[in-house]
Amino acid sequence: MHADAIEEGRRRWQARYDAAHTRGADFTTLSGDPVEPVYGPRPGDTYEGFERIGWPGEYPFTRGLYPTGYRGRAWTIRQFAGFGNARQTNERYKMILKAGGGGLSVAFDMPTLMGRDSDDPRSLGEVGHCGVAIDSAADMEDLFSDIPLGDVTTSMTISGPAVPVFCMYLVAAERQGIDPTVLNGTLQTDIFKEYIAQKEWLFKPEPHLRLIGDLMEHCAAGIPAYKPLSVSGYHIREAGSTAAQELAYTLADGFGYVELGLSRGLDVDRFAPGLSFFFDAHVDFFEEIAKFRAARRIWARWMRDVYGAKTERAQWLRFHTQTAGVSLTAQQPYNNVVRTAVEALAAVLGGTNSLHTNALDETLALPSERAAEIALRTQQVLMEETGVGNVADPLGGSWYVEQLTDRIEADAEQIFERIRERGELAHPDGRHPIGPMTSGILRGIEDGWFTGEIAEAAFRYQRALEKGEKHVVGVNSHPESVTGELEILRVSHEVEREQVRALGERRAARDDARVRAGLDAMAAAARSGTNMIEPMLDAVRAEATLGEICDALREEWGVYTEPPGF
Repeated sequence: MHADAIEEGRRRWQARYDAAHTRGADFTTLSGDPVEPVYGPRPGDTYEGFERIGWPGEYPFTRGLYPTGYRGRAWTIRQFAGFGNARQTNERYKMILKAGGGGLSVAFDMPTLMGRDSDDPRSLGEVGHCGVAIDSAADMEDLFSDIPLGDVTTSMTISGPAVPVFCMYLVAAERQGIDPTVLNGTLQTDIFKEYIAQKEWLFKPEPHLRLIGDLMEHCAAGIPAYKPLSVSGYHIREAGSTAAQELAYTLADGFGYVELGLSRGLDVDRFAPGLSFFFDAHVDFFEEIAKFRAARRIWARWMRDVYGAKTERAQWLRFHTQTAGVSLTAQQPYNNVVRTAVEALAAVLGGTNSLHTNALDETLALPSERAAEIALRTQQVLMEETGVGNVADPLGGSWYVEQLTDRIEADAEQIFERIRERGELAHPDGRHPIGPMTSGILRGIEDGWFTGEIAEAAFRYQRALEKGEKHVVGVNSHPESVTGELEILRVSHEVEREQVRALGERRAARDDARVRAGLDAMAAAARSGTNMIEPMLDAVRAEATLGEICDALREEWGVYTEPPGF
């Protein structure tokens, strides 16, 4: 790019920066020297390809969505938490908020993730153990007791039964007297990544997509600030994918949901800002930074050039990051504090909008209160002591980082082409019911292509570990240690007994005729093709349980069985 064009871009950025709000903070080094809000080529320099890097807050958003970077608003500290019953988790949330957390992120137990009630025989031994147990709207009320839902952003990590759980959240807000139009937060909902990686699904892909489309319509019409879909690469990476696979599969899934919205007749400039993303921050520091920068650039280009988004907000890729759970080790667990700090720093330098830092003991159990505090303090040290938020995209222009960004982008584009080719094989007549990327994703799910590609990547990494080509400190490198056993959080089986007892009392006290009417209306909507959210809300208001709602839909749609792969 010619020097004159670079300077014109700098002037545009300066005007937007001057017009924006910045935090009242000390933007100097530890020694007191002032730093600029962004750095670029020196005046008069020519930089070939600088249009692919650009300035913060300007297409293609490689350097961030906002001209001010973190000077305008620091990333949100959003700690993922949930265990036992709703009352216990509510206490942990209050601790997180009191300690300076900026938002809540709900972890659910396995029965909830699978759409089962706590008294279902298949839930035995799992209630409250990997997250909080939620059976009905009454549990959701307890979960957020004394936490005004209109004042805090709330993320919920759940996909298969995401829609009925979200309805319980809406009813809990109603019971607090909160206007739903002010609710803000994110619901995961991303069912594609369940078939690709995490394997927690309920129905076949098509009915799941139908339910997600209903939710998108409902939120677009009445809950404008809430993001009904968080497209998740985290679980894809945790399953063993490479960084490029995580990026490509995640963005491809996002494009599939864009095609779903367009197939519903929704305006892309209105619904696309309601999509957000969830990425893994792994331990390869520079590769992760490059991945995040490439993600913003790819998404902006595809949204503008392929899907016709005209507004900047519809071209923005906003994302939450969680440090890599799969990088944590049971051996020498205090090393996990270091790994988490490095991964968190990579996420921040990559421009994450919110961040969760894992606790040192998560490879052994749910985080203890002490470990959760250390994880929270890790973010606060980064935010308040290191100065990393003073400059937008401080590694922009680094030969290494820019080359990595370009390489990951090119790898992702090749993967997109392979996915679309699979869609053409599935629909050789060119008639894609939802869209060409969606067709390719569905074909890749049906024939096990995604699973096979991730398994191969995981195998290559494991083989490199076993050969000593890759090192994990405390595992295959420097295994000697003086570390003793940790005291870990253990969830009592009394939690399950209490949850089952409370659920039984709730069922006995409710109006069963009203519950049945709500479930019947929901099933009728499922058959007729009308939007299911309002009848589902009515069932939830009557204290229909999660298992009853999901069972009614299983009866209508059947269940999904993954094809065997070898």
